[in-house]
Amino acid sequence: MEPGDSNDPHPSGAERARALEALLDFFVGAGADAWIDTDPVDAFELSTRPLARAAPASPTSAPASGPAQQPARPSGHAEPAGGAGHRIPGSVPLPSEPARPAGPQAPTHHAVLPDDEAVAGARDLARAAPTLEALRDAVGAFNGCNLKMSAKSLVFAQGRPGSRVMFIAEAPGRDEDRAGVPFVGPGGALFDRMLAAIGLSREAVCLTYLVPWRPPGNRKPSPHEVEICKPFAVRQIELVAPEILVFLGEGAAQALTGQPDGILKLRGKWLEMPQAGVPKAIATFHPDLLLRQPEQKRHAWRDLLALQAAVQATASA
Repeated sequence: MEPGDSNDPHPSGAERARALEALLDFFVGAGADAWIDTDPVDAFELSTRPLARAAPASPTSAPASGPAQQPARPSGHAEPAGGAGHRIPGSVPLPSEPARPAGPQAPTHHAVLPDDEAVAGARDLARAAPTLEALRDAVGAFNGCNLKMSAKSLVFAQGRPGSRVMFIAEAPGRDEDRAGVPFVGPGGALFDRMLAAIGLSREAVCLTYLVPWRPPGNRKPSPHEVEICKPFAVRQIELVAPEILVFLGEGAAQALTGQPDGILKLRGKWLEMPQAGVPKAIATFHPDLLLRQPEQKRHAWRDLLALQAAVQATASA
């Protein structure tokens, strides 16, 4: 058997390192963000109170010479990964670690409670942003949504204020999270072709998401995550002020219009968006769904033709 064979019972050090890297990447993508102890720890409770400083050692308690004595570890317990400087959640913080104020702060390494306070904080930040650039900075500094802890990138709006057409989907996927840009990868390539088919391009429209951080494993955002992020999406729509808003998929359409129907019933219909001042809104399939279900492309083409007619009507008005 050749070295490096996948069936080799003794893999090389490089193979073990690649396997470990792949495993860690899986855990990070699934939302794991910290080592855990043998006892359960309530991370939400930890985020609501400051971390206590360890009391400094009394001068009389230290030996006259020689290194400080470390407390003996129980037999059978290995040193935590990361060495002596690594703190496990729920354990006593190091004396040199500064006290952490309660609640979210920047940067944050603790989960926060997705409560009414987080929603209110998002609303206040969104209302105070006078431009898209200011809103992007506000969203980047906001620590009230736990998705920020697991996502690699903030995927904010791409486009310019004044775009006549604005597209909004529910949340970015893996490709968008890696690039930090809306609608890339295979789905983004299909989206570009859809725009070109009706005489549009990325430069002529604005693209954004209801939730600007990728949920772990591409799961659907929870209702709490949607409510926390929705004020930022509404403010983006207000600042861009499009004449037509296009929902890609049911998630954004349901959250922003209050319609409970799925995309099969919502698509192709003109919807109302009174809270953002948008004259017209329409829903169609997300490009990623069209890649998985190509039989739906004929329905998506009808939606695109309706969008094209509306764009031409607004241009001639």
